[in-house]
Formats: sequence, structure tokens, C-alpha cells
Amino acid sequence: MPHTEIELKPVDFITVGTIGPKGRRIFHLQAGKDQQIVSLIIEKEQAWALSEALKELIDDLDERYPNPDGKPTEVDLDGIDMDLREPIEPVFRVAQMGLGYDEDNNMVVLVAQELITVEDDVDPDTLEPGVVRMWCDRKQMRALSLQAITTVQSGRADPRQNGRVIYYWT
Repeated sequence: MPHTEIELKPVDFITVGTIGPKGRRIFHLQAGKDQQIVSLIIEKEQAWALSEALKELIDDLDERYPNPDGKPTEVDLDGIDMDLREPIEPVFRVAQMGLGYDEDNNMVVLVAQELITVEDDVDPDTLEPGVVRMWCDRKQMRALSLQAITTVQSGRADPRQNGRVIYYWT
């Protein structure tokens, strides 16, 4: 399997979206720079965790490294196109994500690492997971945090249904 390593520095856009009906949605993390669009498959729980981690990170950065105007990083999603872009061709499924901050450039990096499945006839030590690094400013990351939690919450009204119809008798 070829090793994938992609660096988008800085991204033109970054978003989370879904494809498919409620209960069977596939979550995508997508970013782009110039004409390059990178789509990754993530789990619903990863989207939720990413939203929470980004909120916490941006709040911490605003406190430790205030913006030039001294105001916290805020965004209004109404004025931002947070839709997935075509083509949506996932590079890989994400196993884990990490966040970092470059103080000199005031940029946040989101690093996504590929989920590797091991075949019986392949030595796992020879496999190297793919990596995508997406460099963003604080406003882009705040918008991603809001978009991710909104996308997660737009699913089934009762997540206990897990895609099935449940009948209750009283």
C-alpha cells in the first residue's frame, strides 16, 4: 500500500459534512487548497470529539495568545460556505487526529492519520499509515468546530434507534 502524505498549508476551506440518510450517514472531513480537495472518512464520534477539542483549543489560544484586536475568535456560519465540495473521493478512513499550534505563524494544524487494516499475508511493521496535515487560522478552526457539532446534532432525533424503527407501547 503506498504511503500517503498530504500537506495543505494553509487551507482555503475546511469542513465536516455527511453523505447518506439519517442513521446511515457517512461523515467526511474535507479540506482544500487551490484546486486540490482532500476528503477523509471519519466517525460521528470523531466529529463530535474534534468539535470539542477545537473549541477548547481556540478558547485557550485566545486567552494565552490574544488576537491583535484583543477580542475572542468568533465566527458566524451564516456567511461561510461549509458544504462539502465535489468530488468527494475519500483518501482514507481516519484512525486518529491531533491538533497543534504554530505560534510564529499563528496557525493551527489538524493532523489526520489513516486507519490501517492488516491483511494476513502482510507484515504490519512494513505498513506506514497515511497522514494529512491541514493548516488553518483560528477563525477556520472555530467554524469547523461549530460545523462539526451542528452536523453531529442534525442526525436522528433519538440516537437509540440506531437506524431502526422502535415501537413503544404504554
